Amino acid sequence: MTGWGLQSVLRAIYPPQCLTCRADVATDFGLCATCWRDTPFIAGLCCDACGIPLPGEDDQPVLCDDCLEHPRVWQQGRAAMLYADNGRRLVLALKHGDRLDLARPAGGWLTRAAAPILRQGMIVAPIPLHWMRLLKRRYNQSALLARVVAKEAGLEHCPDLLHRPRSTGTQDGKGWEGRFANMEGAIRIHPRRGYLLEGRHVLLVDDVMTSGATFHAAALACHEAGADAVSVLALARVAKDA
Repeated sequence: MTGWGLQSVLRAIYPPQCLTCRADVATDFGLCATCWRDTPFIAGLCCDACGIPLPGEDDQPVLCDDCLEHPRVWQQGRAAMLYADNGRRLVLALKHGDRLDLARPAGGWLTRAAAPILRQGMIVAPIPLHWMRLLKRRYNQSALLARVVAKEAGLEHCPDLLHRPRSTGTQDGKGWEGRFANMEGAIRIHPRRGYLLEGRHVLLVDDVMTSGATFHAAALACHEAGADAVSVLALARVAKDA
Protein backbone atom coordinates (compact mmCIF):
# COMPACT_ATOMS: atom_id res chain seq x y z
CA MET A 1 0.00 0.00 0.00
CA THR A 2 1.32 3.43 -0.91
CA GLY A 3 1.72 6.25 1.59
CA TRP A 4 -1.31 8.02 0.16
CA GLY A 5 -3.37 4.83 0.40
CA LEU A 6 -2.37 4.28 4.02
CA GLN A 7 -3.22 7.86 4.83
CA SER A 8 -6.67 7.44 3.30
CA VAL A 9 -7.28 4.32 5.39
CA LEU A 10 -6.18 6.09 8.57
CA ARG A 11 -8.42 9.06 7.79
CA ALA A 12 -11.36 6.69 7.32
CA ILE A 13 -10.66 5.05 10.69
CA TYR A 14 -9.58 8.20 12.53
CA PRO A 15 -11.21 11.23 10.84
CA PRO A 16 -9.81 14.68 11.73
CA GLN A 17 -11.39 16.16 14.82
CA CYS A 18 -11.77 19.69 16.15
CA LEU A 19 -8.92 20.68 18.46
CA THR A 20 -11.38 21.82 21.12
CA CYS A 21 -14.62 19.85 21.01
CA ARG A 22 -13.56 16.79 18.95
CA ALA A 23 -16.27 17.30 16.35
CA ASP A 24 -15.39 16.07 12.85
CA VAL A 25 -13.54 18.64 10.71
CA ALA A 26 -12.20 18.66 7.16
CA THR A 27 -8.48 18.87 7.94
CA ASP A 28 -6.08 17.87 10.68
CA PHE A 29 -5.28 20.40 13.42
CA GLY A 30 -8.39 22.45 12.69
CA LEU A 31 -11.32 23.99 14.55
CA CYS A 32 -14.97 23.33 13.79
CA ALA A 33 -17.10 26.28 12.72
CA THR A 34 -18.53 26.78 16.22
CA CYS A 35 -15.16 26.71 17.98
CA TRP A 36 -13.62 28.96 15.33
CA ARG A 37 -16.43 31.47 15.94
CA ASP A 38 -15.80 31.29 19.69
CA THR A 39 -12.05 31.83 19.33
CA PRO A 40 -11.26 35.58 19.50
CA PHE A 41 -8.58 35.78 16.83
CA ILE A 42 -7.12 39.28 16.47
CA ALA A 43 -7.62 40.81 13.04
CA GLY A 44 -7.61 44.31 11.67
CA LEU A 45 -6.10 47.29 13.44
CA CYS A 46 -4.05 46.52 16.54
CA CYS A 47 -1.46 48.22 18.72
CA ASP A 48 1.90 48.07 16.96
CA ALA A 49 3.70 47.44 20.26
CA CYS A 50 1.55 44.95 22.16
CA GLY A 51 -0.88 43.57 19.57
CA ILE A 52 -4.11 44.38 21.39
CA PRO A 53 -6.98 45.08 18.94
CA LEU A 54 -7.99 48.69 18.43
CA PRO A 55 -11.03 50.34 16.83
CA GLY A 56 -10.61 51.87 13.41
CA GLU A 57 -8.95 51.02 10.11
CA ASP A 58 -5.82 53.18 10.15
CA ASP A 59 -3.10 51.81 7.85
CA GLN A 60 -0.34 53.54 9.84
CA PRO A 61 1.21 52.00 12.98
CA VAL A 62 -0.68 53.10 16.08
CA LEU A 63 -0.20 52.53 19.80
CA CYS A 64 -2.76 51.78 22.50
CA ASP A 65 -3.11 54.03 25.55
CA ASP A 66 -1.06 51.69 27.76
CA CYS A 67 1.86 51.63 25.34
CA LEU A 68 1.72 55.40 24.98
CA GLU A 69 1.75 55.82 28.76
CA HIS A 70 4.38 53.11 29.32
CA PRO A 71 6.71 53.03 26.28
CA ARG A 72 7.94 49.52 25.51
CA VAL A 73 11.62 48.54 25.36
CA TRP A 74 10.92 46.39 22.31
CA GLN A 75 10.22 47.53 18.74
CA GLN A 76 6.96 45.84 17.70
CA GLY A 77 4.57 43.22 19.02
CA ARG A 78 1.69 41.04 17.89
CA ALA A 79 -0.70 38.44 19.34
CA ALA A 80 -2.77 35.79 17.60
CA MET A 81 -5.88 35.95 19.82
CA LEU A 82 -7.37 37.44 22.94
CA TYR A 83 -7.08 35.50 26.18
CA ALA A 84 -10.82 34.92 26.42
CA ASP A 85 -13.45 32.30 25.57
CA ASN A 86 -12.00 29.51 23.43
CA GLY A 87 -8.69 31.38 23.20
CA ARG A 88 -8.24 30.99 26.95
CA ARG A 89 -9.24 27.33 26.83
CA LEU A 90 -6.70 26.60 24.10
CA VAL A 91 -3.88 28.36 25.97
CA LEU A 92 -4.66 26.54 29.22
CA ALA A 93 -4.88 23.19 27.43
CA LEU A 94 -1.43 23.72 25.92
CA LYS A 95 0.04 25.13 29.12
CA HIS A 96 -1.39 22.82 31.75
CA GLY A 97 -3.29 20.07 29.95
CA ASP A 98 -0.42 18.27 28.18
CA ARG A 99 -2.02 19.14 24.82
CA LEU A 100 1.28 19.29 22.96
CA ASP A 101 -0.66 18.64 19.74
CA LEU A 102 -1.88 22.23 19.96
CA ALA A 103 1.61 23.64 19.41
CA ARG A 104 1.53 23.00 15.65
CA PRO A 105 -1.71 24.83 14.81
CA ALA A 106 -1.07 27.53 17.42
CA GLY A 107 2.36 28.11 15.93
CA GLY A 108 0.71 28.56 12.55
CA TRP A 109 -1.71 31.15 13.94
CA LEU A 110 1.25 32.92 15.54
CA THR A 111 3.21 32.98 12.31
CA ARG A 112 0.30 34.57 10.46
CA ALA A 113 -0.18 37.14 13.20
CA ALA A 114 3.55 37.95 13.12
CA ALA A 115 3.68 38.51 9.35
CA PRO A 116 3.80 42.35 9.58
CA ILE A 117 6.73 42.32 12.01
CA LEU A 118 8.88 39.48 10.64
CA ARG A 119 12.27 40.57 9.37
CA GLN A 120 14.95 38.71 7.46
CA GLY A 121 17.74 37.50 9.72
CA MET A 122 15.65 37.47 12.89
CA ILE A 123 16.52 34.97 15.60
CA VAL A 124 13.50 33.42 17.34
CA ALA A 125 13.68 32.63 21.06
CA PRO A 126 11.10 31.54 23.63
CA ILE A 127 10.51 33.08 27.04
CA PRO A 128 12.18 30.59 29.41
CA LEU A 129 10.75 28.79 32.43
CA HIS A 130 12.59 28.51 35.72
CA TRP A 131 14.10 25.04 36.01
CA MET A 132 11.80 24.05 38.88
CA ARG A 133 8.70 24.90 36.89
CA LEU A 134 10.11 23.18 33.81
CA LEU A 135 10.79 20.06 35.88
CA LYS A 136 7.20 20.07 37.13
CA ARG A 137 5.60 20.79 33.75
CA ARG A 138 8.10 18.70 31.72
CA TYR A 139 8.02 21.07 28.74
CA ASN A 140 8.09 24.78 27.94
CA GLN A 141 5.00 25.63 25.91
CA SER A 142 6.62 28.83 24.65
CA ALA A 143 9.57 26.85 23.28
CA LEU A 144 7.17 24.58 21.39
CA LEU A 145 5.48 27.61 19.84
CA ALA A 146 8.77 29.33 19.00
CA ARG A 147 10.03 26.24 17.20
CA VAL A 148 6.98 26.15 14.92
CA VAL A 149 7.17 29.90 14.21
CA ALA A 150 10.86 29.70 13.32
CA LYS A 151 10.31 26.73 11.03
CA GLU A 152 7.32 28.23 9.21
CA ALA A 153 8.97 31.65 8.87
CA GLY A 154 12.33 30.23 7.81
CA LEU A 155 14.17 31.89 10.70
CA GLU A 156 16.92 30.79 13.06
CA HIS A 157 15.66 29.31 16.32
CA CYS A 158 17.59 29.31 19.59
CA PRO A 159 15.51 27.56 22.28
CA ASP A 160 18.01 28.29 25.08
CA LEU A 161 18.98 31.84 24.18
CA LEU A 162 17.49 32.99 27.50
CA HIS A 163 17.36 31.44 30.94
CA ARG A 164 15.56 32.24 34.19
CA PRO A 165 18.03 32.18 37.10
CA ARG A 166 15.42 32.81 39.80
CA SER A 167 11.83 31.81 40.30
CA THR A 168 9.34 34.66 40.12
CA GLY A 169 6.26 32.75 41.25
CA THR A 170 2.88 33.78 39.97
CA GLN A 171 2.07 37.27 38.75
CA ASP A 172 -1.62 36.86 39.64
CA GLY A 173 -2.92 39.56 41.93
CA LYS A 174 -0.05 41.96 41.26
CA GLY A 175 -0.61 45.40 39.75
CA TRP A 176 1.38 46.93 36.91
CA GLU A 177 4.28 48.10 39.08
CA GLY A 178 4.32 44.90 41.09
CA ARG A 179 4.56 42.74 37.99
CA PHE A 180 7.49 44.71 36.59
CA ALA A 181 9.28 44.78 39.95
CA ASN A 182 8.84 41.03 40.34
CA MET A 183 10.42 40.38 36.93
CA GLU A 184 13.38 42.73 37.32
CA GLY A 185 16.56 40.82 36.52
CA ALA A 186 14.69 37.52 36.39
CA ILE A 187 15.64 36.69 32.78
CA ARG A 188 19.20 36.57 31.48
CA ILE A 189 21.03 35.60 28.32
CA HIS A 190 22.46 32.11 28.44
CA PRO A 191 26.21 32.59 29.01
CA ARG A 192 27.03 30.40 25.98
CA ARG A 193 24.58 32.12 23.61
CA GLY A 194 25.44 35.80 23.93
CA TYR A 195 27.58 35.74 20.78
CA LEU A 196 24.43 35.16 18.72
CA LEU A 197 22.91 38.52 19.60
CA GLU A 198 25.39 41.14 18.41
CA GLY A 199 23.56 43.33 15.90
CA ARG A 200 20.64 40.89 15.58
CA HIS A 201 16.88 41.39 15.68
CA VAL A 202 15.32 39.04 18.23
CA LEU A 203 11.74 37.77 18.11
CA LEU A 204 10.62 36.71 21.60
CA VAL A 205 7.73 34.22 21.81
CA ASP A 206 5.45 33.52 24.78
CA ASP A 207 2.03 32.00 25.32
CA VAL A 208 0.31 34.93 27.08
CA MET A 209 0.99 38.66 27.42
CA THR A 210 -0.71 40.54 30.24
CA SER A 211 1.18 43.65 31.35
CA GLY A 212 4.25 42.87 29.26
CA ALA A 213 6.53 42.60 32.32
CA THR A 214 8.00 39.27 31.24
CA PHE A 215 8.68 40.46 27.71
CA HIS A 216 10.17 43.63 29.23
CA ALA A 217 12.68 41.68 31.30
CA ALA A 218 13.63 39.45 28.36
CA ALA A 219 13.94 42.35 25.92
CA LEU A 220 16.19 44.27 28.32
CA ALA A 221 18.45 41.24 28.62
CA CYS A 222 18.69 40.99 24.82
CA HIS A 223 19.51 44.68 24.42
CA GLU A 224 22.15 44.52 27.16
CA ALA A 225 23.78 41.61 25.31
CA GLY A 226 24.05 43.60 22.07
CA ALA A 227 20.81 42.89 20.20
CA ASP A 228 20.02 45.56 17.61
CA ALA A 229 16.24 45.27 18.05
CA VAL A 230 13.64 43.13 19.79
CA SER A 231 10.07 42.30 18.79
CA VAL A 232 7.57 40.20 20.73
CA LEU A 233 4.91 37.65 19.82
CA ALA A 234 2.25 36.15 22.11
CA LEU A 235 -0.29 33.46 21.39
CA ALA A 236 -2.86 35.32 23.49
CA ARG A 237 -3.17 38.92 24.70
CA VAL A 238 -5.05 39.68 27.89
CA ALA A 239 -7.44 42.57 27.28
CA LYS A 240 -7.26 45.47 29.72
CA ASP A 241 -10.74 44.82 31.07
CA ALA A 242 -10.28 41.03 31.23
